[in-house]
Amino acid sequence: MAELEDSESPSRKYVLVSGGVISGVGKGVITSSVGTLLKSYGLRVTAIKIDPYLNIDAGTFSPYEHGEVFVLDDGGEVDLDLGNYERFLDITLHRDNNITTGKIYQHVIEKERRGDYLGKTVQVIPHVTDAIQEWVQKVATVPVDGSGLMPQVCIIELGGTIGDIEGMPFVEAFRQFQFTVGQENFCNIHVSLVPQPGNTGEQKTKPTQNSVRQLRGLGLSPDLIVCRSISPLEESVKQKISNFCHVSPKQVVAIHDCTSIYRVPLLLKQQGVLDFLFKRLHLPVKPGSCSPQTICKWKNLADRYDKPYQPVVIAIVGKYTKLEDSYISVIKALRHAALLYQLKLHIKWIEATHLENEVKEEDPVKFHEAWKTLCDSQGVLVPGGFGCRGTDGKIAAAEWARTKRIPYLGVCLGMQVAVIEFARNVFGWKDANSVEFNPSTTHPVVIEMPEHNPGNLGGTMRLGKRKTLFKTKDSTLRKLYKNVDSVEERHRHRYEVNPDYVKEFESQNLQFVGQDEVGQRMEMLELKDHPYYVAVQYHPEYLSRPLNPSPPYLGLILAAANKLNSFISRGCNISPRLSYDYTSGDDDEDDEVTQALYANSQ
Repeated sequence: MAELEDSESPSRKYVLVSGGVISGVGKGVITSSVGTLLKSYGLRVTAIKIDPYLNIDAGTFSPYEHGEVFVLDDGGEVDLDLGNYERFLDITLHRDNNITTGKIYQHVIEKERRGDYLGKTVQVIPHVTDAIQEWVQKVATVPVDGSGLMPQVCIIELGGTIGDIEGMPFVEAFRQFQFTVGQENFCNIHVSLVPQPGNTGEQKTKPTQNSVRQLRGLGLSPDLIVCRSISPLEESVKQKISNFCHVSPKQVVAIHDCTSIYRVPLLLKQQGVLDFLFKRLHLPVKPGSCSPQTICKWKNLADRYDKPYQPVVIAIVGKYTKLEDSYISVIKALRHAALLYQLKLHIKWIEATHLENEVKEEDPVKFHEAWKTLCDSQGVLVPGGFGCRGTDGKIAAAEWARTKRIPYLGVCLGMQVAVIEFARNVFGWKDANSVEFNPSTTHPVVIEMPEHNPGNLGGTMRLGKRKTLFKTKDSTLRKLYKNVDSVEERHRHRYEVNPDYVKEFESQNLQFVGQDEVGQRMEMLELKDHPYYVAVQYHPEYLSRPLNPSPPYLGLILAAANKLNSFISRGCNISPRLSYDYTSGDDDEDDEVTQALYANSQ
């Protein structure tokens, strides 16, 4: 643990991470990595994501529009970047940590309707910009690490790119904010792209120059310029950016494409980002007080990712497979589980509709390719989703896994289709369905929840962390959860298994091993006499962490690699050969490890 000089410093520090040239340049990873390094010095860190769109939250987005909707403990449906913050920093954020233009304008208009502005003309400046500043300062005081203490550093990621018209009120707000909190308590990290055209191979600095010029024209000066590039940044390019962007060479940080995101904190540390922040923000820590365990943790993660010893192939049967960000938490949860056992994860994407018989006649090539991919996989995962498109394909995948004894994990809708498939093919109820897909079915094995309000889609689902009680001790899932009596996981669904059919299912070995606190909602199911046929109504991927993978996902990975039985026989402890080695040492040794790693990565 770092030695704090003043653990209750009256001045809270703010780090704004902006982006230039293109969106998706890596601001989220930079934000998470900076926060991780600050935490390694014992600082309490929180994070805010600003999305300059008019939606109130991300709940009604199509996954193709904006990627995955991430759900927090309090039920907030937020941007997927908050998932990155939680996974990297191991903190619990709240719905107000995601600021949107819609939330800000709603807040301002509500104040205007109440007469809070005393008859004044309500304008973007000062009323909207003041609301943004007040929101940031309020959220920055909310504890997020379980200690009950207020954060000392707040990292704010400004979505989009500098110059976007919808982001202008936020840029202006932070131009004012730097003077409100004092420039010694505020710094700006600007993340920009350094493209490298394939025909010449030359790294181009002009886009970064233009982006920084635009940022300065709006009243913000970058304290650090993080240059994203395909290959390591050449020293001459770094010097050129320094000259034209009015910063010293030490303020130009190069982050090239790495083998994994776990190397990014190491690269930032090696290039002196922390030393710069200590001096620039007068952070209340003593330089050199970092715990070597933190750096060793990230080095171990990166090495495990780069040096697997056995491949494992998992098929994800979904509806939004054209955009991997639609399932980013699912992918992360699978990788966390594979990393624990140092397995090389191969994800095979299967568009659910391609497994359906209708496609067989329309496009037989797609049909046969999809089924070949499914047959060649060692495990099957059916994630959540909404709407009837692709449902029959997911049901077919569940049947394949059940009858061929292939490890299967169903999440949310994946649990519901497992129940529908079982009802159709074991009980012979050919019209068994969810009322979401067929309201007039004679066997509604999946029904709508009573509190669901179909007239208002935003925020009306069963959302957030809820408790699940285990019904039996003889359960694979219970063993994976270390034999606890209950677990708390995050939910996001409108439909549930019909409790009227539970006894019939359980009479045929489809066991509902977990339920809610009142025994009404089925939360977990397992198929007896199967290597691993498991489904859950909640979304376990939201709470998966790099060093603490989600138990249902870990079970799928281990079952697919034929390691589940040995893992359970050891009390769900990994082999000593694979355990993390947190080597202690002084800071000089730690820096040598980091520098060697950085050199090898280049």
